[in-house]
This record gives sequence, C-alpha cells and structure tokens, in this order.
Amino acid sequence: MTDAAAATAHVFDVEQQSFEADVLQASLTTPVLVDFWATWCEPCKTLGPMLEKLAAEFNGAFRLGKVDVDKQQELAGMFGIRSIPTVVLVKDGQVLDGFAGALPEGQLREFLARHVQPLEAPANPAEEEIVPETPEQAIDRLQHAIAAESGKPELQLDLALALMHAGQADAAEAQLVALPANLAIDARAVRLRNQLELTHALQDAPATAQLQQRVQVDDNDWAARDLLGIRLLLEGDAAAGLEQFLTILQRARDWNDGQAKKRLLAAFSTLDDAELVGRYRRRMASLLF
Repeated sequence: MTDAAAATAHVFDVEQQSFEADVLQASLTTPVLVDFWATWCEPCKTLGPMLEKLAAEFNGAFRLGKVDVDKQQELAGMFGIRSIPTVVLVKDGQVLDGFAGALPEGQLREFLARHVQPLEAPANPAEEEIVPETPEQAIDRLQHAIAAESGKPELQLDLALALMHAGQADAAEAQLVALPANLAIDARAVRLRNQLELTHALQDAPATAQLQQRVQVDDNDWAARDLLGIRLLLEGDAAAGLEQFLTILQRARDWNDGQAKKRLLAAFSTLDDAELVGRYRRRMASLLF
C-alpha cells in the first residue's frame, strides 16, 4: 500500500449526522483524533498533512476525523472551539486529551505516544529511530530557515515558540513583538503572549514554598495566592494552580480589578489538556453567572 493510500484509509471527514457512529461509537474500539480546521486557516495547512502522515504511520492505531468548522458549525460549537486548528482525542466515547495550534511534528509524536502506539513496527527495522527534536535544535533549524526564506513570517512565530520552549522568554518576546499583524492574532501567538504575561508576573516573586507558607498564615492573602497559582501552573501542576485562581474568584472576585478571571482565561489558552480546561471553564462559569 502506498503512503497516500495508507493515509486515506485512516482519515475521514466528520459530519454532524454521522458523528455519533463515526466518532463516539467508533472510539470504543479505536481512538479517534478529531482535527477542527478550515480552508482559510494557514496553520491548518501545516498541521493537517502532518496528522495525515502520522495516521498512516500508526497504521490504524487511531483514526483521524477532519471537521471543517465552516461546514460543521454545530459540531464546532458543541466542542466549544474558539480557535483553529484545535485537535481533540476521543477514546472510549469521551474526550481524553487535546491541544490548540499547529504543533511541530516532534511534539505531535509526544502527544500521540501518551495514548496510542503504532500497530506495526516500521517497514524497515534497521531504520534509525526518530528522536524528538530538542528546543535548541529547533531554534537552530528555524534560524537557518529564516535566513534562507526571509519571506515566510510564519517561521518567525515558530522560532518565538521554540525560544519560549527553551526558556528564553526575552528572546521569544522580541520575536513575538516583531510579528506582522496577521500573525499577531494567530492562536499560537495568543498562547505565547499569555505564557509570557504569566512568566513576567513572577519576576522577583517568592519561591513556591514561601508563597504556600504565606497562604497558610493568611488565607486571604490574595497576592500570595495569585503568585502561587502562577508558580504551580508553570511548574506543571496545572490543576493546583487553577484552584488558587478559582479560590480568589469565589471569595474576592473584584480583587485587583478582577485579576483572577484574567488569570484563568490566560491559563486556559496555555494548556493542552482539553478535559482539564473544560472542567475548570465550567467551574469558572458557575461562579460568574
């Protein structure tokens, strides 16, 4: 079977009337990766072919369902899609995980590896195993690509994301500020902007242990809770960080001009865990309305 035929065998268009059978019921036996896209979306044109390539490579370990949000607006609304591309993994009839934006291939492989494995080994066992690209390698690759193709501003956004991933926040921000207007509102740029905002808020902030102690001493120390929430979020304990923001929202909604709500919205845009984000969005909404 050719690569093109293999990809077609595992990729299908999702429609409202067949969603129950093709996605929810089908996911009881085979996970379904649902790609929300549109013909006018430039990042979608990068992500879509990579997803189809991986669907062929994984040889049926998952199926790729494509949702054109312009044609299937009801489906997009049901999933609360606010930016594209957005990808969700449905398994056992439920949304298990997801992400927004066009991830590099290495990160796509890492995402899939958390949930599925290829059904067969690569055709050539002697072929060297593909090692995910490090942030430093990505930066070097993108800098060379920009030098060779200066007319592709989307590479500048890719570089800004790679710099942030490598912990070079100042350099990432400089790249972000230099983006043309059409890319400045890209979902990935918005995500990066929120990541930088959260990172800057921690400048000169106490360590996590000190902030936890302040909260234990004074349960109403909102400034400490706010910083603690950001630290926990950026250190990888997203749920614990979101809990701090929710506590402020519940007990001091107007503190610092409603900062808790702003923190939650910024945090949501930086997280890839669709189930976690959905759960905390509902809890935030229950406190606001």
